[in-house]
Amino acid sequence: MAGSYNGVVVPADGRKIGYSNGRYDVPDNPIIPFIEGDGTGRDIWKASLRVFNAAVEKAYKGKRRVAWYEVFAGEKAKAKFDNWLPDDTVDAVREFRVAIKGPLTTPVGGGIRSLNVALRQILDLYSCVRPVKYYKGVPSPVKHPERMDVVIFRENTEDVYAGIEWEQGTADCARLIEFLNNDMLKGSKKQIRLDSGVGIKPMSVSGTKRLVRMAIRHALESGRKTVTLVHKGNIQKFTEGAFRKWGYELATEEFRDKVVTERESWILDNKDKNPVISIAQNAEQIEPGMQFAPPSFRQSVEQEVKEVLDRIYATHGHGEWKKKIMINDRIADSIFQQVVTRADEYSVLATPNLNGDYISDACAAQVGGLGIAPGANIGDGYAIFEATHGTAPKYADKDVINPGSVILSGVMLFRFLGWNEAADQIEHGMESTILQKKVTYDFERLMEGATKVRTSEFATHIIENMGAAVMA
Repeated sequence: MAGSYNGVVVPADGRKIGYSNGRYDVPDNPIIPFIEGDGTGRDIWKASLRVFNAAVEKAYKGKRRVAWYEVFAGEKAKAKFDNWLPDDTVDAVREFRVAIKGPLTTPVGGGIRSLNVALRQILDLYSCVRPVKYYKGVPSPVKHPERMDVVIFRENTEDVYAGIEWEQGTADCARLIEFLNNDMLKGSKKQIRLDSGVGIKPMSVSGTKRLVRMAIRHALESGRKTVTLVHKGNIQKFTEGAFRKWGYELATEEFRDKVVTERESWILDNKDKNPVISIAQNAEQIEPGMQFAPPSFRQSVEQEVKEVLDRIYATHGHGEWKKKIMINDRIADSIFQQVVTRADEYSVLATPNLNGDYISDACAAQVGGLGIAPGANIGDGYAIFEATHGTAPKYADKDVINPGSVILSGVMLFRFLGWNEAADQIEHGMESTILQKKVTYDFERLMEGATKVRTSEFATHIIENMGAAVMA
């Protein structure tokens, strides 16, 4: 372990988190790197740090503490080192494994497109995890925000976010279009317009399966009952459609005794309700309109029914399938209206990169918005917890912004470490503060009879409410 990074000495009173065989070894005094963040990140981090330390102290009475360690990225790094993302910062996060950060600006004028994306790609943080649930008292635009309680696992390294694209009008773009039109699309009716920009959307078997694996493991560990694969496979058959296919493969190959697919459940349920049902009758019930289908399709569905019953009826039949985690899938555009109309039917969502970006913000809008939406980027052996909103430089250093996103990302961090008692202190303290209507301006303007407080004051009220909330 290096003695310093970016010229800042590593805390002597802390120990680094270990990792082996897929498990983290967390000491009672872990060194946790933090990136303060740009713009409003400065105010938010100051408030959040006070909340984190108070929660740990209240929960463990000095037996545990975090050795916070500042590392640099964004504007502060640019000013200090003329580098938006110094190598030492990445090395420190790699060394200490778990970090937390505020919002970072996107550099203007070339170079790194996004510091957030760069960190994810460098450390291979392949899963963006976004829990979305309602805290009592939070203003919401929907009638029943309490129905929302989902955890979104968004693939973080592939899809259009891979950044493989060519600008319209450039020689490279023209050369690619010529190759595609004259070679790959030769003889088809499809052609790319010559004045197009072109991007490539890579989605791999390995990238998909490791994301779905993490989602299913979370469902098992947290007692959640469904994992939904969100995709646009009806249109993009070999990328989004493949995500769906590979997700089901992973679920049934690696978690066979613990899961049932939605389609399997229909077959099993038909057999449970009518033990003497024939293969043909069962097939007709899971595929309405079978009488109009060609014989080859009928045969394929009947073969599917037979294989499911032969393979898993002994272990999943007689109602046992109801105790398993349900693996299902939904078309991306459909899920947008379903999380509004019947959010309580969904629990864990596993999505490709772009779909996950949209759906996580759409869900967050129902329960208070990005101001209190936490997030994490997690890989194998590394995790960075982060604010999900932007830097809002207009409000920087004014002590007015809601710090909830970073604070609740800290809740995720503590649960990740196994420090659930500290996480509970924070959640109870925040909910009590919101119920008392002592909130920052973003909530105050939407709540009748609320008292507007500053960022720092909001943190103070959370701390004051911690012990009382837990006792209650």
